[in-house]
Amino acid sequence: MNTATLRATQSYQPPPHAARSTPTTPAGALATDFAPLLQVQDLSLEYRTPQRVARATHRVSFDVHEADRFVLLGPSGCGKSTLLKAVAGFIPPVEGQVRLDGRAVQGPGPDRIVVFQEFDQLPPWKTVKENVMFPLLASRTLGRRQAQERALHWLDRVGLARVADVHPHQLSGGMKQRVAIARALAMQPRVLLMDEPFAALDALTRRKMQEELLGLWEEARFTLLFVTHSIEEALVVGSRIALLSPHPGRMRAEINSHAFGLADQGSAEFQAAAQRIHHLLFEHEASQEVLQ
Repeated sequence: MNTATLRATQSYQPPPHAARSTPTTPAGALATDFAPLLQVQDLSLEYRTPQRVARATHRVSFDVHEADRFVLLGPSGCGKSTLLKAVAGFIPPVEGQVRLDGRAVQGPGPDRIVVFQEFDQLPPWKTVKENVMFPLLASRTLGRRQAQERALHWLDRVGLARVADVHPHQLSGGMKQRVAIARALAMQPRVLLMDEPFAALDALTRRKMQEELLGLWEEARFTLLFVTHSIEEALVVGSRIALLSPHPGRMRAEINSHAFGLADQGSAEFQAAAQRIHHLLFEHEASQEVLQ
């Protein structure tokens, strides 16, 4: 077991799966295989309160490459969910920009689908199958027959084909999140955005959902941008982790974490990496306490 590399960095080193799948570049050709899919460039975001305008993030920059599992990790209030919403196109930046496939993001689109934390993200009057079909039909991505076939395919992939015709209120929290994931993947987005999707689940269900998400990624190799405040979850889910400082969020470091999986959580290497991340996240607060 190799210890994950912890580093502050401005450059990208492709994870092992990308290196294996990259075709040989002919002599004289441009090396574009590792061009970023998603670029967040000097992004500053603000939100209004009744008293003032508050800055959520300050000049955050990072790149996400094809098939990355990129995690935004930081304490509450560091702006990680706000960043995700900006990538989704829901929040315009006050500074900087988000680029997808080299084009500036101007608003929401079917190339970026969000799975939220809340269980009520599924319209309760639609069946499970209808919930998965809905964005395919609303965006006119597919006709009804093709949408139904794709919905049933992804429901089967998340183990819910047997409940395709029931309604969300008949499902557990974990099952509802599986439906939301199936609905998102059915759209075949360029980037799947997940905003603390397992935070409201009990510990056993959360671990099972992490396992299933990684299994789906092994099959489909989708690009994932994932928000969490759990260091352990970030190490398990992510191949790369961006550490954000407390409010307003700034990039503190970037970490390669593809060496870890669910089976490594009890290992000395895993615990050492988690402690190192904790230190990087909170070293400023610790130094301030010493000064006081």
